Amino acid sequence: QVQLVESGGGLVQAGGSLRLSCAASGRTFSSYHMGWFRQAPGKEREFVAAINWSGDRSYYADFVEGRFTISRDNAKNMLYLQMNDLKPEDTAVYYCGASINYSTVYLAYDYWGQGTQVTVSS
Repeated sequence: QVQLVESGGGLVQAGGSLRLSCAASGRTFSSYHMGWFRQAPGKEREFVAAINWSGDRSYYADFVEGRFTISRDNAKNMLYLQMNDLKPEDTAVYYCGASINYSTVYLAYDYWGQGTQVTVSS
């Protein structure tokens, strides 16, 4: 079992920045590849970014366009998502997930946090 808790969401104006954190506990964090997904009201959960277990590989959704950076600190059991130049369309609940697979597909993820709300005003 891996327990995940997100934090760092909030209300920000367009063009602003937020840093999301995901604290992991339970089984060895470094055994898992990690990802960030988001879900807006009335929409399906969509992939945002993924990072492999060691942190030397990452992959982003096209809409990120260089604005977000995923990172992890295995010594602290932490996952991060630095989000810059936020847009109103980035408004969603953001979830971190843990998977034995390095994947962009949410069904591949075994464990999820409860989510943190990000709201970007225009």
